[in-house]
Amino acid sequence: MYRILGKTLAVAALSVLASLMISFAFVPMLGGKVAGAGLVMTIACPIAISIPASMLHFWQAERLRTANTALAQARDALAAAYDRLQDQARRDALTGVLNRAAFMAGLDERNRAGAHGGLLFLDIDHFKSVNDRFGHAAGDEALARVGTVLSGLSGDGDLVGRLGGEEFAVFLHEAAPERMLDHSQAIRKAVAAIDLRTPSGARIALGISIGAFHCAPHFDPAEALAAADRNLYRAKSAGRNTVVA
Repeated sequence: MYRILGKTLAVAALSVLASLMISFAFVPMLGGKVAGAGLVMTIACPIAISIPASMLHFWQAERLRTANTALAQARDALAAAYDRLQDQARRDALTGVLNRAAFMAGLDERNRAGAHGGLLFLDIDHFKSVNDRFGHAAGDEALARVGTVLSGLSGDGDLVGRLGGEEFAVFLHEAAPERMLDHSQAIRKAVAAIDLRTPSGARIALGISIGAFHCAPHFDPAEALAAADRNLYRAKSAGRNTVVA
């Protein structure tokens, strides 16, 4: 309000100054004299006109500025909320990793970009028995912990997703076969080290089987995942908690 008042008084002062300059410049040329009532009117009229007009103008301008600021803030908040919703729509609610659709979309993007890398198909061993023996809450916790392990070990450009149930997938962007195998073993050891316990304090042992397949540039995502799945089946058949590439 003080800013509006200050601007209004400044406009009034300029209006009076302009009125005086015009009067003293032209009235004598017309044979008149700026004095008495004429001088009063020269000063009073600009004040009477400029103050209410300027006050209204600056008040409306301030309201418009405030509205524009609020609108910009609302737009930014809406954009941020939209981004969060977009990200949430791509992620598995329990584990925080990509859902199947988002993972496959990311895999297709890597394929179209000509990238190569290691594709891992992972399955938690004996997961049904975890649910049956310790309850679904323990099973959910196991899934969440495994998701945390996979995300924690992933690097920039890597993809981590939950394909469904106890099945996960990882794409190691631009990884050589050696890194793919080393990463698989690191995952297997990290999952085995998860300290998951029942309410009574008993430890729930976890293991994970991994089928690995190295993808050449311009690989077919569906075929690559099928190949990794076949290696996962071999890992299960070989006694579980192992890696087959």
